[in-house]
Amino acid sequence: MLIKILLVVSILIQIIASVYALKLVRMTKYNSVWILFIIGFFLLSVERFVKLLSVSEVSDETEWWFVYLAVVISICLSIGVMYAHKLFKYIERLNRQRQMLNRRILTAVLRTEEKARSRFSKELHDGLGPLLSSAKMSLTALAREENNPEQREIIDNTTYVINEAIRSLREISNNLSPHVLNDFGLARGIQNFIDKSAAMHDVKIRFTTNLRSERFDTDVEVILYRVICELINNSLKHAACSAINLSLSQNGTELTLDYTDNGRGFNPEAMLDCGMGLSNIDSRINSLGGTFDIVSSKGKGMRAAIRINTRTDGEGHNHK
Repeated sequence: MLIKILLVVSILIQIIASVYALKLVRMTKYNSVWILFIIGFFLLSVERFVKLLSVSEVSDETEWWFVYLAVVISICLSIGVMYAHKLFKYIERLNRQRQMLNRRILTAVLRTEEKARSRFSKELHDGLGPLLSSAKMSLTALAREENNPEQREIIDNTTYVINEAIRSLREISNNLSPHVLNDFGLARGIQNFIDKSAAMHDVKIRFTTNLRSERFDTDVEVILYRVICELINNSLKHAACSAINLSLSQNGTELTLDYTDNGRGFNPEAMLDCGMGLSNIDSRINSLGGTFDIVSSKGKGMRAAIRINTRTDGEGHNHK
């Protein structure tokens, strides 16, 4: 009777272990080891069931010990698989916690960087800007007086240099902390950058969006703006393209960016490791819990897709 009870318990445990092994197949991306475990447990269950049917015929003492031993081995293997499942769940939880910690650290670094940019931009604008404006007004006052041609040429040249300095200062200040983005939102900020870039390069840049005056979390707006600027600059500097197309749309809580150029193309895997700022883009999008996928090949241009969940009450998805 005891043997029958043990065999029944063994069969039940093996069925449960097979379920755990089936979960491990999915967790380990269909590793063949767990498939073999499932087959093994199924065959052991069949063997125990056959043994259960014929246990009343067992009379030799050695045969009884073999039955006991087989049941113990079956139970040990089943419990081992259950603990393996528990271990994998624990490792998966640790990996999620590590990813969340890395994401928080990266977000903190990016926020600190943006604060430093903003402070430096303000100091340039409020400190150096008025000094240059005062110098320009002084030169304007000098220009009203009677001067010989040589003096007037010096004043005109100096005025031109100061005007260029003021223009460069505004451009540097805006690049450090884009005022249009801060004041009017993501769509206007991107359009403003595109207008400036298109004016300086013989490249057609087409931008479509369903955004109006929507505002998002500051991290989302700043990081996505920086990423789009990086993609456009990469295309202008390295791709030798004649057309750039980008589409930014909001669908529910998800922001989607689709970006293409018709340039010379490249190897994305190599560039993610060593160039063109793609690793920086990947890190920034990852800090928002978004996805960054890029496809390119020699002579066939480049296509990038970015997905960001704008919800602030949970973590998003990881890259790739």
